[in-house]
Amino acid sequence: MPIRVQNNLPVKEILEHENIFVMDEHRATHQDIRPIKIGLLNLMPLKEDTELQILRSLSNTPLQVDVSFVTVSTHESRNTPTSHLNQFYHRFNEIKDKKYDGFIITGAPVEQMPFEEVDYWEELKEIMEWSKTHVTSTLHLCWGAQAGIYYHYGIDKVPVENKVFGIFKHKVMNRKIPLIRGFDDVFLAPHSRHTEVPMDKIRSEKRLTILAESEEAGLFLAMAKGGRQIFVMGHPEYDRVTLDGEYKRDLKKGLPIEIPKNYYTDDNPQNKPLLTWRATANNLYTNWLNYYVYQVTPYDLYGTPF
Repeated sequence: MPIRVQNNLPVKEILEHENIFVMDEHRATHQDIRPIKIGLLNLMPLKEDTELQILRSLSNTPLQVDVSFVTVSTHESRNTPTSHLNQFYHRFNEIKDKKYDGFIITGAPVEQMPFEEVDYWEELKEIMEWSKTHVTSTLHLCWGAQAGIYYHYGIDKVPVENKVFGIFKHKVMNRKIPLIRGFDDVFLAPHSRHTEVPMDKIRSEKRLTILAESEEAGLFLAMAKGGRQIFVMGHPEYDRVTLDGEYKRDLKKGLPIEIPKNYYTDDNPQNKPLLTWRATANNLYTNWLNYYVYQVTPYDLYGTPF
């Protein structure tokens, strides 16, 4: 079944070219089915890139998924045209009376700042509190995961000596949890961050269940409240060339950056990166939609209290 998007969303053509079933609003309204309603709070600067990555990740399911893009009111994006935001995005204050089957909070390039110094932190706190009563399951990604763990459980991020950057091996924990059903014992996933949430503090917080971790990269996946809150510390949604773009961007800016680990063939940036994490990413998003959204959410979102 398809991803449901607005008729003229720019990334729609790319998804269709990749043979992903995309349904526009007109066709969707003529199907006698309630789509799974997903909100995407997109905090990344290049919003269209993130839209494409997330929509691609949500597409491998038999469910009809209706995605609404959300942005904060207390920050103005400098990298995405205002016309795009006005046409395709809702401000949080426009959707806060609605309920969603699932909600995704993306990462953001502000990880080296204290949370309280981020200009939209107060609004993000409001959104995370709102998610407790208006969302069946919330998926937090990278900095969004750090922010969620800090807000809900009081565990702050700390800087790492060298940027966690590349493709890392992870070990599955608590295999009987449905979110990691179908995962290999060891799997690969991308990370790109200057901070981490200390594993000893995560382990001591009994309300959090660790589902996957890495000896090199630390926490990858954790959950709480029976899957109502899910925290993904990496970027499984990244496409083949995302890390390549970040690496070359930082080189061009003269920033200290090492070649992403386990990414380029022979560690040569002139070689095409191997895509080694897509199957895991598809499995993660499909399991989330199936076990923690579709099978849990009521048919009438407004008739059943959370």
